Amino acid sequence: MISVRDLRVDYDDVCAVRDLSLQVNPGEICGLIGPNGAGKTTTLRALAGLLEPTYGEISLNGFDLVTHRAQAVRQMGFMPDFAPVYEDLMVWEFLDLFASSYHVPMADRDRLITQCLQLVDLTEKRTAMTAGLSRGMRQRLILAKTLLPDPQIILLDEPASGMDPHGRILLKDILVTLSGLGKTILISSHILTELSDFCTSVAVMERGRLVVAGRVSDVSEAVLGKTEIEVEVLENPEHCAEILRQIPGISNINQAGDHLTFACDGSREEESRILEALLAKGVRVVAYGRKRENLEDVFLKIGAKEVS
Repeated sequence: MISVRDLRVDYDDVCAVRDLSLQVNPGEICGLIGPNGAGKTTTLRALAGLLEPTYGEISLNGFDLVTHRAQAVRQMGFMPDFAPVYEDLMVWEFLDLFASSYHVPMADRDRLITQCLQLVDLTEKRTAMTAGLSRGMRQRLILAKTLLPDPQIILLDEPASGMDPHGRILLKDILVTLSGLGKTILISSHILTELSDFCTSVAVMERGRLVVAGRVSDVSEAVLGKTEIEVEVLENPEHCAEILRQIPGISNINQAGDHLTFACDGSREEESRILEALLAKGVRVVAYGRKRENLEDVFLKIGAKEVS
């Protein structure tokens, strides 16, 4: 678990992070989003122990980063943006070097290196020189390096930067798998549409401050307002739209072909009753459910803008 309370980081006369409090629980994938200059990288570097905060408390799996630094750091793996790669080493040698620095026993290194290369789909590059890797492959190699010591807390700063579509899909699958194993994951990224696919919670920063944080569904509802429902019908969508207009609490009905969306201010039980009403009126429903939360919409609604 990551627990941060009243974190502040100053650079000379500039306050990069101001009074930030955040908690990310085991099994949670939290997306840290915000414009350039919002303080995301500074926050991650402070959590990784690479920056000394002006004040505030950081706890990693119950270990205070100041009073129990060695134990806290052992809980964590950090993948920075634009991480350097030693270009005079082969891929396996690069990982072996870091396995040694992580104090991985010699007898376990080959097995762990093989597992990590398989995880990031770089097995065929095991004996390739790192200098010949593409930008995306280097990112995947750094991810493998980060996962070598089996950290319980994973901090990722723009991990998909430079990755091709295959790499980004692979990254998503890896993070979902790690989440299922109970890992605590905090990921910073500008690719908000992809974060929507796998993040369970979100923390939005602007000008060093935490604007809003919580589960994606809760933040989306708090920021965007009423829940949006999507329904696909087999035929006669106009009839479906007419029925929806007669149900109290429904607004903003939009139709595009056989797909309709509408806003609902009720609970999940009320959403279920709406579906029952449609079926009772003879509407042949193909699909029905909440519209997937869009982090881009949340981000734009908050009003965060690019800052230099």
